[in-house]
Amino acid sequence: MQPNELRARLQGVISFPVTPFKADLSLDLDGLKKNLRSLLQHPICAVVAAAGTGELYSLSPSEHLAVVKATVAEVNGRVPVIAGTGFNPPIAAELARQAAAAGASGILAFPPYYPSPDDDGLIAYYCGIAEATSLGMLIYSRDWFNPGPALVERLAQIPNLIAWKDGQADLRRYQMIRQRIGNRLHWIGGAGDDMVPGYYSIGIRTYTSSIANVAPRLSLKLHEVAAAGNAKELTALMDELVIPLYALRAQRKGYEVSAMKAMMDMIGLVGGPVRPPLVDLRPNEIDALHATVERWRAWL
Repeated sequence: MQPNELRARLQGVISFPVTPFKADLSLDLDGLKKNLRSLLQHPICAVVAAAGTGELYSLSPSEHLAVVKATVAEVNGRVPVIAGTGFNPPIAAELARQAAAAGASGILAFPPYYPSPDDDGLIAYYCGIAEATSLGMLIYSRDWFNPGPALVERLAQIPNLIAWKDGQADLRRYQMIRQRIGNRLHWIGGAGDDMVPGYYSIGIRTYTSSIANVAPRLSLKLHEVAAAGNAKELTALMDELVIPLYALRAQRKGYEVSAMKAMMDMIGLVGGPVRPPLVDLRPNEIDALHATVERWRAWL
């Protein structure tokens, strides 16, 4: 898929599937395929394999390739498959190249392992990933990587960089970046389903959803009502369904993955445990999550 073709396809909800593990923490590729078959019954616009919700940083390169291959095979061209990559320059380039060879449509570049390096080093890092393949690349601004407009403007010179995924939820900074860069990049809301009201209020119309692992109908409804400017219905969905879940997810680091996996297990999909350093939910939190699932029944 050419970079501009991928960019044009990124309208609406992008799903970030979990990477299911068995009890011994080995890959559960059959479980992944089962989850994807359920997900693809709904009109999401793209799937991101082995990324944040997919526990990229817990995977070996060979496991990463297995997840990408399984995802590409199950999706079978219905929507673009974007593969996560990161760590350091040689590993990031290796993951990008093997994902491209496996049939991925694009690359999502995570920040490097080294926190807060010089801007020139960051430019070199992202250029190296972009040069590893001819695929369109998206950059994911998250954790310590929270650049200002000047650095994003420099990164926007990378020819096959097509989109920017915000993971900071800093709308003030995001507006300044978008004003500086304009339509050179496609802008994606990537900090969570709970940020849909904020992102859509500033004109963004694509967001990445972890909730889509459990309730893609709800993810798509959030996009629909937010894009239509239906503030009353959007607020009701947020207050009743989304914000309580995100409150639970905020209780411990990594619960943005653990909670979704636990919910998937509850409804007959395949989540499984998380790998260290993430931790699974505690028993009392599982009980609270069961109550959340009951409130969500109409959307499952």
